[in-house]
Amino acid sequence: MKQLVLLVLVIASASSTIAGCRGQTSAEPPIHPLRNMFDQDRYDPQAASAFFADGRTMRAPVANTVPRERVVDPEVGQGRLADDSGYTLQIPTSVVEQAGGMEKLVTRGHERYDVYCTPCHDGTGAGKGMVIERGQFNPAPPTFHQSRLQQMPDGQLFATISNGVRMMPAYAPQIPVQDRWAIVSYVRALQLSQGE
Repeated sequence: MKQLVLLVLVIASASSTIAGCRGQTSAEPPIHPLRNMFDQDRYDPQAASAFFADGRTMRAPVANTVPRERVVDPEVGQGRLADDSGYTLQIPTSVVEQAGGMEKLVTRGHERYDVYCTPCHDGTGAGKGMVIERGQFNPAPPTFHQSRLQQMPDGQLFATISNGVRMMPAYAPQIPVQDRWAIVSYVRALQLSQGE
């Protein structure tokens, strides 16, 4: 009986301790045992730095290194042929295989297109999205259904998404490589479905 009472007391005190720790705010400053990790010097882009010998804050990548997220294959990562003589004509086979087939790639492209492209290019690719209707950009983007864009190599369309053109920003920092190719596949599907 004594053990049962002791067990109940232990459980009650543990639960009240845990409950007392939830949702409590404090006016006291937080305790940071490694203060230098929270109070690091911050430099503005292109500002001067006394730390580096050349005085620059913006550092060039270390020689002979490749960022983890960079795709080394130029056909997949840049939309260019391996010999850099032009753009890839079609979506690379490895991209389609990695997506699990063309149908899944187009489905993913539709999802990503709706997020990133519809505001300007609209749901049909006519270039009359909500941003354009509200007069945010002038001139409006071209329709995807003109023959110039229908005949454009897939790699050039990928490079345009990656690097931007005129008023269109570069989406390489925001959209992963696989998703950019998925958008290319969906644009091609739009061109087929809305073709004139």
